Formats: sequence, C-alpha cells, structure tokens
Amino acid sequence: MASLASLSLSISTAPGRPRGAGSVTATRRRRMNVVRAKVREIFMPALSSTMTEGRIVSWTAAEGDRVAKGDPVVVVESDKADMDVETFYDGIVAVVLVPAGETAPVGAPIALLAESEEEVAIAQARAQALPKAPGQATPPPPAAAAAPPLAPAAAPSPAPTKATATPHAKKLAKQHRVDISKVIGTGPHGRITGADVEAAAGIKPKPNAPQPPRSAAHPAPPAAAAARQSAVLPPVPGARVVPFTTMQAAVSRNMVESMSVPTFRVGYAVCTDKLDELYEKVKSKGVTKTLLLVKAAAMALTQHPVVNASCRDGKSFSYNSSINIAVAVAIEGGLLTPVLEDVDKLDVYLLAQKWRGLLKKTRLKQLQPNEYGSGTFTLSNLGMFGVDRFDAILPPGHGAIMAIGASRPTVVADKDGFFSIKNEMLVNVTADHRIIYGADLAAFLQTFAKIIEDPESLTL
Repeated sequence: MASLASLSLSISTAPGRPRGAGSVTATRRRRMNVVRAKVREIFMPALSSTMTEGRIVSWTAAEGDRVAKGDPVVVVESDKADMDVETFYDGIVAVVLVPAGETAPVGAPIALLAESEEEVAIAQARAQALPKAPGQATPPPPAAAAAPPLAPAAAPSPAPTKATATPHAKKLAKQHRVDISKVIGTGPHGRITGADVEAAAGIKPKPNAPQPPRSAAHPAPPAAAAARQSAVLPPVPGARVVPFTTMQAAVSRNMVESMSVPTFRVGYAVCTDKLDELYEKVKSKGVTKTLLLVKAAAMALTQHPVVNASCRDGKSFSYNSSINIAVAVAIEGGLLTPVLEDVDKLDVYLLAQKWRGLLKKTRLKQLQPNEYGSGTFTLSNLGMFGVDRFDAILPPGHGAIMAIGASRPTVVADKDGFFSIKNEMLVNVTADHRIIYGADLAAFLQTFAKIIEDPESLTL
C-alpha cells in the first residue's frame, strides 16, 4: 500500500486539481486492486537439475477443494523420485489442467487456483483460453465432421503470359538466330534456359563430365541422413511397445551423455578374508558389507582427492571438499543412487542409521534432491547377486564409479611360492580420463585394497 499512498499524495498536491478529485481517483484505484480477480497458476516444478518434464502421479486435492499455503496438492514423478508438490497460496483448486497419468514440461501450468468461489468461474474461462497440451487437443465441432466432402475445385488455368528467358538463353538465341518467342521453356515457372535454346537450334547437349568421388572425410548429406534414420529401428512384429517412464527416460539421457566422456577402466583383486570376519561381528548392528565398502572407499579417497574430483564443463575440473558417495540401488522400473554425505567423517554405525532412512525413501521414491544429486563418487555392488565382475558406466558429473563383484574362494600363491585358498573379490573402477590417469587410479585401488585387507580402521 506504500505505492498507493505515495500516488494519493502526489495527486492531492498537484497544482490546479481539486483535492477531492485526487481522493476519488485514489479510492477508485484501491477498489480496483481489491476487486481484481486473483487466479494463480500451479506450475510443474523442476524437482532436479536434470528434470525436463514430470508426470502427474495423483492429485491429492481435487477440483473444488480449498487448500492452504503449504498444503500438498499433487504428487509428481520426476526423473528421480515421486514428490509432493505444495501450493504457495491459499485458495480453491478451480481447474486441473493436467490429469493424473499425463506429463507436462517443467514450468507449464498444471492447475489453476482461485482465491475465492467467485473467481472459480473466471479460472474455468481462463482454462479454456490456455493452449491445449498435445494429448488434450480440442476435438473438431460436430458440424465440421458432418459436413459433406467438397469436390475438388478445378485449378484455374493460368493466364497467358510472355515467357521469360535467362540472359544466357537470350545470348544463345541471338547467336544461333533462334526466335525465342517460339521456344518452350523447361525451367522453373516455364522459364527458357540455354538448353532450351540449344535444343531449338538443333544442337546436341554436351555429355556431363564425371564428377570426382567425394572425400571420405566429407560424406554426402543423404548418406548421413540415411544413417540417422537407420538408428531408429522399427518394432519387431508382434512385440508390445512400452514407452519409457520418466525415470527410464532420464536414465537413457544420462547414459547417452556419459558416452561422450573419454573413460578407461582399471581392475584389482582384493582379499576379503578379514573383511568377512569384521562383517560377521557388525552385521547384527545393521552394518551391511556395502557400507563397509563405502567407508573403505571414502578413506581411500581422502588420500587420493583427484579420484573424488569432477569435470562438468569440459574446460576445468573441481576438487570436491566433501566425500559424498552415491550408492546404486535397483528399484522397480529403474535405478536410483541415494547419497551418503561426508562419509569420511562418520562412523559405520551412524552410516548404517542414515542408510536405513535413505533406503526406505528410495523404495518409496521419496528422495529429496539433495539426497540423490550431491554425489561426488559412485559405488555399485552386484556381489550379492553372485556376479564376479562387471563394468559400470560413469554417471554425468562424476570422476569415477566403482563396480564391485562377489567374493569367491581363490587359489593364491604367496611370495615364497606356497599356495593357499583366500576369498577374493574383483573391483573395477571406471574413471574420467580427462582428469584421472592410470597411475592415479592404480594408486587409489592399492590404498583401497590395503584398507580392505586390514579393516580394523573401518570401525574406529
């Protein structure tokens, strides 16, 4: 109201204008602000940095429901989780623009909120004026559908016009004494070309000289277009086509983006006899073997910070001050990577407590953006499935990802040539070669192996 007060003051003190007129004007402006209909849009929010569109899972507030600021009104499936979206204003849900099961791009209106019941009709009229989504196009009116098909009208015959000729054709006509007015043009819009004049003069066209083959470095555009078209393969006859979910589409985009990063892989065999013994002691307290491996990786990263670095712009890289390890978790219909933050600063028992909470949110797809988007290093463990080794794809924005297989009894020879059987697991690390080199990764894996083979420090 400060702006209105200053406006009233300036009007009332203006020379040559009655004071009463200024007061009436200010009063009218106040009334206009009071009675102005307030219809607000509820937008599709960006729930993560990689989200481009969201799918409406369900509406917790139906049309006609009155909601207060901070109330959840809709559940949105982003590329990472299902999250409640709250309203920033009090009001009535007047119109739902995007029903459950439909998708909308980030920033698009998904509902209209009226301040009072009087504005509900205004909001409904406004919804009719909004552009329709592709899947919600307004059907054509019945009269148009019932209208009989019109017979195609005959094309009007073009008016006779004087044929035009190219300057080269005029020159040839003069040179060969050809009446250009009697030549039929074959060029665009009937234009007479030099070849038309030569044909009228009885001159045979010269054979075209063979063109040199194109260089392999510059392929013909049609070939490139054909290659692009062949990348989209037709469906197999009889197959059922299932579109990607929002999460699967995000995983697809991230994996394709990862393919543009130059990566390399280094493997290492680690003896796990003592780690297995430690696990038997601490598993009753909720500590999993994956958490012991996460803690060991964090302790190794403190000694090799370049493996915890990341390159995001292709021109520089960042040494991350925190060691936040993302752990791959398979869920129905996709994959999520909840992040354990500051792993190097927490003991395994506190990590186990935090991990239980994260895992529950992951299964329910209720992770918050900071719980899946703050990772600096990723760990994927398939050992519980009996997988002995595998390579992981580097996530965008990370410097390295560790792939851990199952621990298996292996015949090992010591330095004196004596054989024994020890449990070994194979660890493969995929790294961004722009910032991490082979020697960096080898040194990191050596440190990681020493921690695993003497794991007492993991519980300190």
